[in-house]
Amino acid sequence: MKLKPLFINSCWGYSAVIRGTICLLISCGQVLAASSIPVADRTMMNPDKIQYQPLAFKPPRVEKIHLENGMHLYVLPNKELPLIQIRAVIRTGSIYDPIGREGLAELTATTMRTGGTLGMTGDEVDEALESMAAVLHVSVNRDSAVFTISFLKKDLNPCFEIFSRMLMEPSLEEAKLLMVKDLKIEELRRILDDPQKLAFREFGRLMYADSPWGRLVTRDSVHAIGRDDLVRFHKLFFQPQNVSIAVTGDIESREAKVLIERHFGHWKSLDKIPEPPPLPRPQEGKVFFMKKDLPQSIVLIGWSAPAKKSARFYPFEVLDFMIGSGGFGSRIFQEIRTNMGLAYSTGSFYNAKSDHGIFGAYALTKSESTVEVASRIEEIIREMREKTVPPKELERARRSITNSFIFSFTSADKIAFQKLMINYEGLPDDYLETYSRKIEEVNVNDIQNQAVQRLVPDRAIRLIVGNEEVYKDMVHHYGTVTRMDPTF
Repeated sequence: MKLKPLFINSCWGYSAVIRGTICLLISCGQVLAASSIPVADRTMMNPDKIQYQPLAFKPPRVEKIHLENGMHLYVLPNKELPLIQIRAVIRTGSIYDPIGREGLAELTATTMRTGGTLGMTGDEVDEALESMAAVLHVSVNRDSAVFTISFLKKDLNPCFEIFSRMLMEPSLEEAKLLMVKDLKIEELRRILDDPQKLAFREFGRLMYADSPWGRLVTRDSVHAIGRDDLVRFHKLFFQPQNVSIAVTGDIESREAKVLIERHFGHWKSLDKIPEPPPLPRPQEGKVFFMKKDLPQSIVLIGWSAPAKKSARFYPFEVLDFMIGSGGFGSRIFQEIRTNMGLAYSTGSFYNAKSDHGIFGAYALTKSESTVEVASRIEEIIREMREKTVPPKELERARRSITNSFIFSFTSADKIAFQKLMINYEGLPDDYLETYSRKIEEVNVNDIQNQAVQRLVPDRAIRLIVGNEEVYKDMVHHYGTVTRMDPTF
């Protein structure tokens, strides 16, 4: 199974529910397979030799509709329950935050959710949603903002009305903005007290250097943001040609299209959408230290990695699984945790966007073993560059990834949302349909020559969070080590 650290953002991992489902299905498969073996032979069967039929799944067709005002609509009916979910994805995010006003995208979206709409105060919106047992959630990433509402079929019209007004005509109440700002500053304070979150947050900044992809929210930037900033940001980015909507549940495509056109059809674009910032150029070959007086250190080592659009994406997916995201069977886990007993939490992650990517390895370990663990992680990667990957290990990785991929389609809303995001990222329309096949086509040569050769020590960014004794050990081992303070 392809496991990711729980403290990394959702883009970087699978849910516990999905992992549990996979384990359950595998267990059921073992029981069924064993039951077909004669009793006298069961004790002699090597589990590795039990053959299972490969999991196969074809994603259901999601209807894509282009509206005259530039919006894109994705619809996938599901009649099992009288529930409907709508997700709106807006092409915006923190990479568009002005310098000195980092956090503007997040504060704008959050205040849109809490700060009322034309004709309704924020409190009235909350009361209306609560009375209908509707749930409305907002999230903002580096390159997107997502508004999601779930409700009962019988409340389709009023929920649609609130949702559309929130996107097009938010009131952005001053009082709600002040509350949102206070909550954000409190969140920053809590991150300072959470070494793991702090380490990963700062690691992202280091990997992206000083580009818009790496700038972080601070107290000063939050304090600098006023309501006028939110109004301008909303006007720039919340325009119909910048919005894609996925509708799933107890609704037909025609009905969804009629509702979208009724509520959003009159929405017109007023301004030119800002161009995205240049692609980040991650810095390379540097060692950083952040002081935290703790008995345990956090080790992070990272490299720039292939984009999703790259042919090297698939070999890197497999490589990541073998190095550290594959759970108990991965190399880092086996060596650092199982064999050496130096870390309970350790592994790797591969965060690929459409046009760039980041690969990293991590470990939480005792202060006295910090440098040893960091060195051993790099040795594991070096060994993969120098020695051919065993075919059995490669096959296990490919099979596990393809089997896990199938469980990305556990609900209609996930399927429709994935289809939306494929188009959002400019990936091929058949990305979902061809993913498993391309993973299965990854061979030893792809791993050795296309993937792992990128992970050379001279290009690595290293961040270690620990106490002063750890810093001394780092200087002795690495030579030049840059001290850094947390961004707050």
